[in-house]
Amino acid sequence: MCGQIIRTTRLMAYTLTGLGTALPPFSLSSEQMAVFTTPLCCETPAQAETLQTLFANSGVRRKHSALLEGDSVGNDIRQSFYPVGSGGRGPSTAQRMQAYEKLAPPLALEASQRALQYAQRPPADVTHLVTVSCTGFTAPGIDMSLISGLDLKPTTERIHVGYMGCHGAINGLRVARGLLAADPEAVVLVSAVELCTLHFYSGWDPEKIVANALFADGAASAVLQNSEHAPAHSAGWKLAAVGSVRIPDSAAAMSWRVGDFGFEMGLSRRIPELIRRHLRPWMEGWLEKQGLRIDQIQSWAVHPGGPKILEATELALQLPEAALATSRGILAECGNMSSPTVLFILDRLRRQGGRQPCVMLGFGPGMVAEAALFV
Repeated sequence: MCGQIIRTTRLMAYTLTGLGTALPPFSLSSEQMAVFTTPLCCETPAQAETLQTLFANSGVRRKHSALLEGDSVGNDIRQSFYPVGSGGRGPSTAQRMQAYEKLAPPLALEASQRALQYAQRPPADVTHLVTVSCTGFTAPGIDMSLISGLDLKPTTERIHVGYMGCHGAINGLRVARGLLAADPEAVVLVSAVELCTLHFYSGWDPEKIVANALFADGAASAVLQNSEHAPAHSAGWKLAAVGSVRIPDSAAAMSWRVGDFGFEMGLSRRIPELIRRHLRPWMEGWLEKQGLRIDQIQSWAVHPGGPKILEATELALQLPEAALATSRGILAECGNMSSPTVLFILDRLRRQGGRQPCVMLGFGPGMVAEAALFV
């Protein structure tokens, strides 16, 4: 990556004292999603066949959507938000934002409650709130919903990380580090929530069909504290460093724009090639600044943008086949939930007894790679 500016932040480590995740109550298998999607997107048998192939190769076996409806035991699952025959239009952006305002806060609240329970912290202890989201805009926002729903103190300081895509939670962790550096006694709650299925594309466009196949809904929250004040039960999983690099000649490779009928995702076929070509030199340099080599990293929480992105990361970093098994597992079971996904992966690694040092890695519009190191 000659000529690129590499920025890393090395501060004292801060302890991840709590993690919590939440999914909408209803989900569909990839096969069910393909059946549901076909009449919304396809006009010919050839298009329907291509759609089936794209869904089958997505790496997603099941995903949740806040737009799905059903009975109390999960039967008769259906949706009424997207009309058949809308020809690429569907609900307006205003209608999608109204749904976001209604459906996103409960997910963020559930994940945050779980994170605080695991941290053994009452909500009143939270001093700072960092919210992360790129799939909706509303004011008052998710932050105000959490302050009300969790009964946080009215003096809780708030920061919103918006519209940064799949690596947004890593940006949220970076903000938390800065807040803890400024106030060593702070208790920071980071909450990421995305309703990606609000931006389902109705109509035929293979690039957008890929996004339809991959993206899903979910929320994840984390509690961070200065290690000196962390409870004994939370020993381990300390956030030691964060890093960021813009990959050259990649501005058009990944985009996320507001359209009249939802937000429009652009995913170039060049993304895996860009990762293979540029990721390793930067990762080697960044880890060297932390006194580490790639082969010393014991676990990886890589955002599963899709199977080809995971394959490209494996090739670029020369990782063993099992290194990204947890990332593939979350992709298969939950889909690509954008910003919360890396926290889902980290939570599973923690539950499985994953070892440190651990690198969290994500890619977003720009095209930018963001990383966090846990020790």
